[in-house]
Amino acid sequence: MAAADQIKSLIQSFGEQDEDRFFSTAMQIAASEARQGHTAFAQELKKLIEKNRKAFADASATEGKTIPLSLPKRELQELIDVFQPRLRLRDMVLAPNVRESLDTLLREQESWEILRQHNLSPRRKLLLTGAPGTGKTMTAQALAGELGLAVYIIRLDGLMSKYMGESIAKLRLIFDAMQDHRAVYLFDEFDSIGSHRDQGQDVGEAKRVLNSFLINIEKDESNSIIIAATNLPDALDKALFRRFDDVVAYPLPQQEQIVALLEMRLSGYKFKGKVDFASLAELAQGLNYSDLGKACEDVIKDMIIKGQRQLTIENLKNALKKRKL
Repeated sequence: MAAADQIKSLIQSFGEQDEDRFFSTAMQIAASEARQGHTAFAQELKKLIEKNRKAFADASATEGKTIPLSLPKRELQELIDVFQPRLRLRDMVLAPNVRESLDTLLREQESWEILRQHNLSPRRKLLLTGAPGTGKTMTAQALAGELGLAVYIIRLDGLMSKYMGESIAKLRLIFDAMQDHRAVYLFDEFDSIGSHRDQGQDVGEAKRVLNSFLINIEKDESNSIIIAATNLPDALDKALFRRFDDVVAYPLPQQEQIVALLEMRLSGYKFKGKVDFASLAELAQGLNYSDLGKACEDVIKDMIIKGQRQLTIENLKNALKKRKL
């Protein structure tokens, strides 16, 4: 049978209307039953969970749409945007080392109960680094989709305050929410609060916020996933790196990833003539994933507007060249 703490968490999350934690705990119970050999019951429970979770997701929000924040502290509504993503890792093209790191986190999250029995904690704190458009923010959404969780995007503009101590109090609210509401918490453009403490003579609120973040993330023992993303890893304070379970570097896509992305985004559309994706990938070298996706959208929209039924290789080449410029 389910462990006592899981049953308590299930009842508590239901009372607090915390749907994400409710479904996550229910899935953990199903996994536990399966490991104990109660296969039929576990499968029945999983079907019920998936059916009701899908019904909830359809009723609450579509991807990217902000949904109401069901937290007891209203102050958090100024600090967090909540999204219920439908994105999964299979919807992304990633470098092998990046995919391996994310798969490792997911495996450990799925086996958290076994790890805890051995006094071990699953990975759940990631620092993502890399150029803009390489998939860092999308990763947070995809991991949330894989785990059946919401994404809580921290609004750093709302976090920073000119009044002494106010920013630290707000940061404390966020870490308290991690304990009460399991989700993927994304600190995007993390360098805005994580820059070197020894830069210049500034002893202001930003430095105090960084110190507070270091303390809070070190002490945090919640079940939430914490993701910090930055385009400027060299600007980060060195003390930050050891606070994360993994530091994952996102490179620009190479030929293999470019081909995979073009094929994924253009699947279902016919081309006039034979397509050599390898040659197109050579032309697209240096573009990030975001620009590649936008180039694909450009040629599809152009085809639709002109009333054509096929994409042309020349239009795709021109779209890629424009993105490079």
